[in-house]
Amino acid sequence: MTWWLYLIIAVSAVLVILIAVVIGRTLAFRPVAGKKPEEKPVTFDKEKAVNDLAAMVRLRTVSSRDKSEEDESEFEKFESLLFKSFPLVAGTCELDKIGSRGFLFKWKGKSSAAPSVFMAHYDVVSAVEKDWLKPAFEGIVEDGVLWGRGTLDTKITLNGVMQAAEQLIKDGFIPENDIYLAFAGDEEIAGNGAVGIVDEFIKRGVKPALVVDEGGAVVEKVFPGVNLPCALIGTGEKGMMDLEFSVRGNGGHASAPPPHTAVGKLSAACVKVENKPFKSVLSRPAAEMFDTLGRHSSFGLRMVFANLWLFKPVLDGMCKKKGGELNALMRTTCAFTQMQGSKGTNVLPPEAKMVANIRIISGETTDSVIKRIEQTVADPEVKLRIIHAMNPSAVSGTEGEGWQKLKDAISLTWKGAIISPYLMVACSDSRHYGKISDKVYRFSAMALSAEERALIHGNNERVPLETVYKTVEFYLRLIGSC
Repeated sequence: MTWWLYLIIAVSAVLVILIAVVIGRTLAFRPVAGKKPEEKPVTFDKEKAVNDLAAMVRLRTVSSRDKSEEDESEFEKFESLLFKSFPLVAGTCELDKIGSRGFLFKWKGKSSAAPSVFMAHYDVVSAVEKDWLKPAFEGIVEDGVLWGRGTLDTKITLNGVMQAAEQLIKDGFIPENDIYLAFAGDEEIAGNGAVGIVDEFIKRGVKPALVVDEGGAVVEKVFPGVNLPCALIGTGEKGMMDLEFSVRGNGGHASAPPPHTAVGKLSAACVKVENKPFKSVLSRPAAEMFDTLGRHSSFGLRMVFANLWLFKPVLDGMCKKKGGELNALMRTTCAFTQMQGSKGTNVLPPEAKMVANIRIISGETTDSVIKRIEQTVADPEVKLRIIHAMNPSAVSGTEGEGWQKLKDAISLTWKGAIISPYLMVACSDSRHYGKISDKVYRFSAMALSAEERALIHGNNERVPLETVYKTVEFYLRLIGSC
């Protein structure tokens, strides 16, 4: 045989082996059966759960960088409401006020070796009330739905934690380990409430074995090829940076413009950055998500997720094409959100500015992002200034007792849901807890449709009463296991 026949035979043999490996790995890439937790019925006062949440919603605990939108008396009323609505928690737990709006309840357990922390924030964003179908701060219950700002973000989870604690104390439950209830009143403006609480934990030498905050939820149709509900637990979150781009100009009359104005130069920089997306990064939370949910996909997609060593470019292409949250899981994203130039339509601006909101993938830093953008823009006239920035959070592990307790509480509350880690693309107060724990999990205890998720920070925020009940059930199971 001639040499080229040997080459064809060799290449064919390699292809056969490659195909066999890919198909074999795909066939073996099946859901992993887990041990079913013991079913334990939970009981609580459903009417109280709804009424207390409605009372919380009626308080305008709006936090804003525009202080004219804030009313400190509403935050003071919220503290009074907690003591009035949850007298057993108030009488059993030690309370420390942290800063002006932080609450830290300590529920003494039989041991202090493996404490748990249950977080929420009770401040909310403002509401353009003229655009709402129902008043934003009246807590109206109608047709099995509670309307109002904060019903989803995150007074519902704070209410769930407090309802569960009140009921468990009433039932005579004593925790095996100390439990902390940590509530901030300035999360929406990235305030220092959670920072102060973490500093207090450091001062006391507290190292939590479990921290649960807002984050993922029970959702459907968010992962390609998976039709079952998915309970997504954020094990890490992306960093965030607001970056200002600016160009100085000479100003002057618009009737005799230069070849490129300051706005034009900024526009060119914007196009360059948008046309050159950041490289894909398979972070640990995303890899664990693909490994978990990919096993429930159709055969073709299972082939991709089972063989990312070969098909990662295919996955990257899928993410780029789909955009949105799936693409955000795979790379640092840059969204240009603001631009300003001259105040006059016939005046050249002496300076033009634009702002990009950048979400930084695990493995990258603010410094590496700035360096890459400078290289991409490649224009010394375009100046960059960081307005606000934070690096990605630490990533928590998906093993151990705390993780299992969380999974068990979810599987008992939302039966049939696939439980998976994921990378949270938004920011939360829980990022501060990476200093003291590697068991920080982001899970909003709700089943949310795509429509309901869109209501968070939007008009007509509301929640079905059944969701309120499920949130309390979840915390009864989770806190009752600690």
